[in-house]
Amino acid sequence: MTGRELRVLVAAFGDPGHTFPAIALGRAVRDRGHRVVFETWEKWREVLDREGIEFHAAEEYRVFAPHKGDGPSAGDAAVALAPLLEELRPDVVVNDILTLAPALAAEKAGVKWATLIPHVYPEHAAGLPFFAFGGARLPRTALGRLMWKAPGPVLEAGLRQGRDELNGEREKVGLPPTERFHGGTSEELAMVATLPQLEYPRRWREGVHVTGPMEFETPYEDVKLPEGDGPLVLVAPSTAQDPECRLVRVALEALADEPVRVLATTNGHMPREGIEVPANARLYGWLRYSQAMTAADLVVCHGGHGTVARALGAGVPVLCCPAVGDMAENGARVGWAGVGLALPWRLLGRGSLRVAVRRVLGDPAFRERAQQVATWAEAHDGAAVGSELVETFGLEMQNGT
Repeated sequence: MTGRELRVLVAAFGDPGHTFPAIALGRAVRDRGHRVVFETWEKWREVLDREGIEFHAAEEYRVFAPHKGDGPSAGDAAVALAPLLEELRPDVVVNDILTLAPALAAEKAGVKWATLIPHVYPEHAAGLPFFAFGGARLPRTALGRLMWKAPGPVLEAGLRQGRDELNGEREKVGLPPTERFHGGTSEELAMVATLPQLEYPRRWREGVHVTGPMEFETPYEDVKLPEGDGPLVLVAPSTAQDPECRLVRVALEALADEPVRVLATTNGHMPREGIEVPANARLYGWLRYSQAMTAADLVVCHGGHGTVARALGAGVPVLCCPAVGDMAENGARVGWAGVGLALPWRLLGRGSLRVAVRRVLGDPAFRERAQQVATWAEAHDGAAVGSELVETFGLEMQNGT
């Protein structure tokens, strides 16, 4: 640490894909000698207590709640957060990209704020496909890039609507309206916690830094791996989607007679119907990716960013079966980077998954590229990079520069 101790408030949405990278960042900032207070959902209190990080329970709210009875919105939560900022007097507030209230509260209190983006960068640039637009790949020709100009007005209309809704929340806090799109992302410091190999070429605006993934996991005992010498396929579904475990069921059925070993997890889901486990597989309710992925030859997943990044960080290729949200985007990036394949959810079946697994395992180029990514990741600790950026940002604020 250089200079005085900083007071840093880190706030994150309660899903693991957002909370875990923020915990990794908060822990790294704390380890640099600064005071960190972490605001997130109550269910993570015990985890943060175990990490020795001060916890403050966040109000669970909808970002925009325009209708009566929808509960508090981001503006309401920002007003409720004001006493904490008054007491803590933070030098920096770090908001997760889905956590708007701390950014609004910081701006109202005159505190500088930074944003953590725990996935690929979502803001549009000329010639690129729209973010999370059905898994569209990067155009390979000038004509392809030109075609993305045609639906531009549709994108802009959506951004204008989002800005108008944001301004409604700003009004609740007593802030003037903004003309900016993406007003929940800091203009001064945005940390993109992804692998640069998954980012399409673009001109980066000042203040945006691709740090590398910020990894954190809760402790869990080692599990017993399937016996045998065949390639190990890890089936690692989303913690937030597919509660009936369709991906796990299809994968276990598809690979039952293949010359592979299968390690699968439900990731905490409790499906209504049981899951049949073939002789070449083991199924667990939970497991540690730091154990499983280092042993795996292929990771089959929905395409959540945290799972994809951790697999590639271990040098393991990925087969994405995107369910919702930005999973299709991540699948497209995986295919574009040559580190795996994407199998659309609508096409997911025993035959299609079996063919895709054979293709990835049968082509050593996928693993070679994944291992190149792992070499980069080993030399770039995203949380450490992010903590240095937060420290520099905070000290600049202290010094008035």
